[in-house]
Amino acid sequence: MNEPASPLIQLRDLNRVYTTERMETHALAGIDLEIDRGEYVAIEGPSGCGKSTLLSVLGLLDEPTQGDYVLSGVPITEIDAEERARLRNREIGFIFQSFNLIPEMSVHENVELPLIYRGGTSARERRRAVDQALERVGMSERADHRPAQLSGGQQQRAAIARALVGRPALLLADEPTGNLDSDSGERIMALLDELHAAGSTLVMVTHDPGYAARAGRRLRMKDGRIESDGSRKP
Repeated sequence: MNEPASPLIQLRDLNRVYTTERMETHALAGIDLEIDRGEYVAIEGPSGCGKSTLLSVLGLLDEPTQGDYVLSGVPITEIDAEERARLRNREIGFIFQSFNLIPEMSVHENVELPLIYRGGTSARERRRAVDQALERVGMSERADHRPAQLSGGQQQRAAIARALVGRPALLLADEPTGNLDSDSGERIMALLDELHAAGSTLVMVTHDPGYAARAGRRLRMKDGRIESDGSRKP
């Protein structure tokens, strides 16, 4: 019999403590969590509960103070900063509320950036990958535009193409509709639904219960802990 596939993400007793001269803030307090490949997970909870800190740790933008994190079989707490950066660039795509596109660059150039940082690909290979990513999000005709020439929804589509271009194992979305009107937000959520249906593993932080309900699994956080873990949909 085949062995069951190991989870994409494994967290064990994960803690993140921020220390100042006056106090300690326990942003994450004993997180135990597994996420399988192909899952769509929404993280909910009040402001300051640890949602964004958890996403930063998952995305290798922050380090836990204590505990274990294994991503794609790699024990994150046992590798150095350089290897974490390589793993982040290879395995993770980020979708931010504020888009984070570089205004002086075209859409094509913005989407190409992760591949340039990764290295090891020719200009022809990068162009093919960028063209495919832009086609997936319906932005092929805007490749030569700059961010200021785009609507908010179009900028977010470009940002999603940038997250997808390197074919990451994990997509992390932090309030991806937070700067959009309701119609644009709905279109972005429909696109995320499509990406998940095509096999992407997606972890999303959101304040919107309607958007969270679209995920197959809902985590609710409070005071740095996972207060509830909604059952996976069949």
